Amino acid sequence: MSHGLTSRRRFLGAVATATAAMAAGGCHRAASLAAGPAAPARRALPPLFDDLERRTFGYFWELADARTGLVPDRWPTPSFASIAAVGFGLTVYGVGVERGWIAREEAVARTLATLRFFASAPQGPAAAGTAGHKGFFYHFLDMERGRRFQTNELSTVDTALLVAGVLFAQSYYDGPSAGEREIRERAETLYRRIEWPWAQARGALISMGWKPEQGMLEHDWQGYNEALLVYVLALGSPTHPVGRDAYDAWTSTYDRGWGDYHGQTHLGFPPLFGHQYSHLWIDLRGILDDYMRRRGFDYFENSRRAVLSQRAYAIANPRGWTGYGENVWGLTACDGPIDAELDWRGGKRRFRTYAARGVGREYELDDGTIAPTAAAGSLPFAPEVVVPAVEEMHRRYGHAIYAKYGFLDAFNPSFHYDLPLRHGRVVPGVGWVDGDYIGIDQGPIVLAIANHRDDFVWRVMRRNPHIRRGLERAGFRGGWLERAG
Repeated sequence: MSHGLTSRRRFLGAVATATAAMAAGGCHRAASLAAGPAAPARRALPPLFDDLERRTFGYFWELADARTGLVPDRWPTPSFASIAAVGFGLTVYGVGVERGWIAREEAVARTLATLRFFASAPQGPAAAGTAGHKGFFYHFLDMERGRRFQTNELSTVDTALLVAGVLFAQSYYDGPSAGEREIRERAETLYRRIEWPWAQARGALISMGWKPEQGMLEHDWQGYNEALLVYVLALGSPTHPVGRDAYDAWTSTYDRGWGDYHGQTHLGFPPLFGHQYSHLWIDLRGILDDYMRRRGFDYFENSRRAVLSQRAYAIANPRGWTGYGENVWGLTACDGPIDAELDWRGGKRRFRTYAARGVGREYELDDGTIAPTAAAGSLPFAPEVVVPAVEEMHRRYGHAIYAKYGFLDAFNPSFHYDLPLRHGRVVPGVGWVDGDYIGIDQGPIVLAIANHRDDFVWRVMRRNPHIRRGLERAGFRGGWLERAG
């Protein structure tokens, strides 16, 4: 069974409630900090990364439904489709073209099938038989018909991740052929019809989602996280934009996560996916909004510090987990072995299945489970520590955790129990190893490698007028935004 009903969005909603009172009483830096060190020079990647990128690309190219473009949430466990994974897939296809793995015509055909499906998928307030409402889409759709899966939520952030891929396609397929023209037109239609202000249920903040059975979900996007992409897209809409007050309301909740953690002063968010997702499409190097202008460095440097902080945590290894160290680290939302409290080295430890693992000032959720995507998806931020980590995890555990589509989703060297498992298996000498790949953890690996290599996704997205408009309306200035569009 997949992680759908225990998704990261629900988990983070609970975290938002638990931390809502932290902003006023935290210890915050009063003035702006000196700018951090420049991002490290780009380095040539070892051959492993070519193989990893190619294998991970295959998850999307081989598993997506050719008729609809829907991408399974996970594989090989039978699964519904994840609309966020579709957004990753639409972008990954462009990487495949550039790397010579597929022909441009093949990518055009797959992209057109995807955009045609979403453009024609029924929308409306009914609880069943639709794919979305008000231009948004449900988090999960069934793979056969592309309709709402069971009672999952219409998701603002997963719609944003889908739309990021849609807008990538709009800018990448810039040729004169009928197919490429249709991609651009359908992308524009899909983006324009999203009614972003409808999701502002409680003032300026944007809600995490909606269900026809209950209305808007009770939690809004606040505190620093992957919702940077949500707000930029909502601001950039040419038809139904939110106002600047939405972005200001969001950044006003940041301070609960600001401060020092394991040697790095930064805007925190415990799982690393929150420091990756928006950056995979938006080039945030050298551009600053009002909040980061006061802090003295950009969001790219902030993500770099988050990565270094998490690596420092693994080196310190305060919970004494097996395997942790300078080249074995990486906590983010991922699968895990079991939901149970077990005896571990003379004490009790809580293990989990799918959870938003991470460490930071807001919370620490660490059960010894490592997700390779946490490191590999952080490649552009800190290649000098990511490359050795990916190589070491492959060298030490690769015979068990590296297979058809690259790294399996997660592994836990501390878990050696003979118990019924939710996912995966226990491998002698290794520990628990997941049996599945998860689409939203596969996508960051391909896009991070592509951006590190030659800025590929960033270069394409810098040409998109909607991304530029959203950033400018959010108050971003400097860098590439000051150059002609």
